Order: sequence, then C-alpha cells, then structure tokens
Amino acid sequence: MILLLLFASVPALSQSCALCYTQAASSGTRMIQALKSGILILIIPPTLASIGMVFVLRRKDSQFNQPDEFDETQEWSPGD
Repeated sequence: MILLLLFASVPALSQSCALCYTQAASSGTRMIQALKSGILILIIPPTLASIGMVFVLRRKDSQFNQPDEFDETQEWSPGD
C-alpha cells in the first residue's frame, strides 16, 4: 500500500523557484555572498538543536538503562 502511494505521488518539481534563480543569477557577488550567509544562518540553528536533542536523549536513555545495584539474593532489612 505504501509503495503504491510513493509511486502514485506527483513529482515535486516546484522546489526550483524561477524567480529566486533569476534574481540570484543576475545579482552581484555581494548578493550571492549574502544569499550563502542567509542559507547558513537558516541551516545551522536547527542542526545544532537536533544534535543537542539527540545528545540529551541518549544521555537520558543511558541513565534509565543502567542495571540496578540491588542483588535479589540479599534480603532487605530496615537497619541497612
């Protein structure tokens, strides 16, 4: 069923905006540099946030997956 949906989907050809491409191609070097900087500014924060979230989740996961130090063969007494 999922394969049918993937093959039946309309190709996403609208990613290359003609106006953006024309403006970038006709602009000078300062505009091209500003466009590159803007792309980096838009990409870096979500990437760092994703890496940070993965790091925090891995750390929390390792805290919960540590084996207990309780030995089932020993009996618990209130004086311990």
